[in-house]
Amino acid sequence: MVSANNKKTISKASPHTIKKFELIETYIKSWAQILMQNEKCNGLIFIDCMCNSGIYQDDYGNLVEGTPIRVAKALRDVARRYEDKQIFLYLNDNDAMKINELRKHLPDDERNISTITLIGDANNLLERIGPRLTPEGHFNYFLLYDPYNASIDWNALLPFFGNWGEVMINHAVLDPVRAIFSAKKKAAIKKYENTYLTDFEKLVPFGSDKNAYEARVEEIIKLLKGNRRYYVAAFPFYNSQNSQMYNLIHCTSNKAGFVLYKNCAWKVFGGKSSAKRGTENSYQLALDENGNITVPTDESCFYIKDIAKYLYDSFKKQKNVRLEQMWKLLEEHPVFPSEGFKKEIKKELFEVYGVSKKQIINTNTGKKEIVLSFL
Repeated sequence: MVSANNKKTISKASPHTIKKFELIETYIKSWAQILMQNEKCNGLIFIDCMCNSGIYQDDYGNLVEGTPIRVAKALRDVARRYEDKQIFLYLNDNDAMKINELRKHLPDDERNISTITLIGDANNLLERIGPRLTPEGHFNYFLLYDPYNASIDWNALLPFFGNWGEVMINHAVLDPVRAIFSAKKKAAIKKYENTYLTDFEKLVPFGSDKNAYEARVEEIIKLLKGNRRYYVAAFPFYNSQNSQMYNLIHCTSNKAGFVLYKNCAWKVFGGKSSAKRGTENSYQLALDENGNITVPTDESCFYIKDIAKYLYDSFKKQKNVRLEQMWKLLEEHPVFPSEGFKKEIKKELFEVYGVSKKQIINTNTGKKEIVLSFL
């Protein structure tokens, strides 16, 4: 069910929603720069098929720019630096009043950047765009699929998983966690069946287990992407009551995009994997009965200490571990960043786990390099 707040032309944006805007904006700025530097890329296509009015009020009544306006301004700046390439933005909402409000705040089109605003059903729009996606044009796309509730039309998304580009899905996990047992109407039952591609009777046992819903969505993505190597990274967003509202899932066949998204998320969350409020013992270390260091871990909010523990456990009792080995291992991790926090990670390894470093001569290159000992 769409909340009363979402029916307003200018709706309220809670702190976790504003944080979502920040993450998408931060990622798009870097994503666009990386792709435009590729000589094979002719341009970018950004699609926000559920864009709202683009303008909100925060908890104090201040106006806040939402995703479409932030992205439009960011891509305008990119377009000015790469005048030989084209950028197209498709911004859609099914509410005409919201689109009319959005148009008031968008930057003007320029020679090589165009914004197309549309009014209609998001899934119908994607069903029209999807079949037109071809690699021959050498345009990279980014699709933002951000429904108001836990409603996902996988048929509309399917073509986007099969082409070169990226898909970001807002999975509103709080919706089924709260409402699965009370869903009686056919429309509600069908929504959950369509979103999780599972009979309702098999969904009910999921109950309030958010991990079960998250796992099912990732299973579906894995099926839709086919045999291609694909990367999926998901980060949770929490409200002021410390309840998880949704996961912002990033899907790509481009490893560089996967690495970038993780780095952006950790930066936006201030050096951790979510904005969930931790307890005092989040940073406390302890020794187990064998004298080994143990670190309490909350998988809904990882810290630098958790990255260090993962690396220590992975390379324990090894010496001459090259720094490159550690960063490559983190590149493949679904949550931990491999860029942006190297200094902090090494500091934790040295000070907490007693990892030592030394300089050696690389026999292949003849150059000096730093290696670590986890003995």
